[in-house]
Amino acid sequence: MVTLTSADNALKTLYLGVVAEQLNTAVNPLLARIEQTSSDVWGKEIRKLAPFGINGGIGAGTEDGELPASAGNNYAQFVLTLKNLYGTIEISDKAIRASSDNSGAFVNLLEAEMEGLIRASKFNFGRMLYGDGSGVLCKIESVSGNEITVDSVSNVMEGMVVDVIGNSGKTAVVSARRIVDIDREGKKITLNGSALTGTATAGDFLTVQGSYNKEITGLGAIFGDTQTLYGLTRASNKWLMPYKKTAETLSDVTIQKAIDTLEEAAGSVADFIVCSGGVKRAYQDYLITNRTNIDVMNLQGGYKAISYNGIPVVSDRFVPAGTMYILNTADFHLHQLCDWRWLEGDDGRIIKQVHNKPVYTATLVKYADLICDRPIGQAMISGITEA
Repeated sequence: MVTLTSADNALKTLYLGVVAEQLNTAVNPLLARIEQTSSDVWGKEIRKLAPFGINGGIGAGTEDGELPASAGNNYAQFVLTLKNLYGTIEISDKAIRASSDNSGAFVNLLEAEMEGLIRASKFNFGRMLYGDGSGVLCKIESVSGNEITVDSVSNVMEGMVVDVIGNSGKTAVVSARRIVDIDREGKKITLNGSALTGTATAGDFLTVQGSYNKEITGLGAIFGDTQTLYGLTRASNKWLMPYKKTAETLSDVTIQKAIDTLEEAAGSVADFIVCSGGVKRAYQDYLITNRTNIDVMNLQGGYKAISYNGIPVVSDRFVPAGTMYILNTADFHLHQLCDWRWLEGDDGRIIKQVHNKPVYTATLVKYADLICDRPIGQAMISGITEA
């Protein structure tokens, strides 16, 4: 007979390892290449010494003259607060009782919930890797009833629960509305509930429920225009500024110039290129026009990619349109307090009843954030005409 205790044990022993493996390696090709570590985590913060420049204790001299004065490595301290990442499944008491005498039916029920959690977690975690930490999904251009027209629908999916953040006060003007329909061609999103007219206005933006300014510090922060990064001022630390170039037409020369600049400025060796789908198609068109074949390579996690001089070129839906990132993934680390874990109560139980509701929930949690040790060793080409 299936009980809450047996379900609790199944989540702990059978599902946790599978879920953690999926979320650590199968989110996207970029995450599969990033090392995950518990080093440099101090309490609720990440504090990391990052070297920059080179050692200064080098010099030439005479046969019997003084030796070069010592001048050790340069270090700066990065400081970030660990981000709190959650994923929750929900099962009604009625569903549990209906399948209590049929273990097969209960397993199917539990597996369906876990698969849904994994899909949602993959989508949102993959999105965060390319975000700037603000959690902004898209900006509102117009409102009609409970339908909003936005500037992009690449970061949204049916079923997401979102807040509308006011552009002026930067606070939620509408909270916890579920996306029930998306017109991707017209870039229109329909939310459940009452009309938004008069509450949400053009210029406001959407975030995942309760997530505004609480997400992972992704590529959007590294390549953004903010004055600070990891607690340091960019103006006083020029090595925090990555290479950025605008180029309408993509070519091997454009890519090679970015790679050469990284090597010259930071000794950084690019090993991964990721771009939007339209940019990847534009590059494929360029290869077809100028070459006889397109090289394909296999990546960790079962992914495939086209190749630029042995460097994989992949596309991701969350990369901004017209953009290509050229990265040295060895410079990236996902610092975490622990790997994915179930949130447990004092009694060790992970399945808990929702107060005043005939529903049980279990919550998956991870405390982590992303740091790039050498922002100057990364490149972005934007403004590319997509195919």
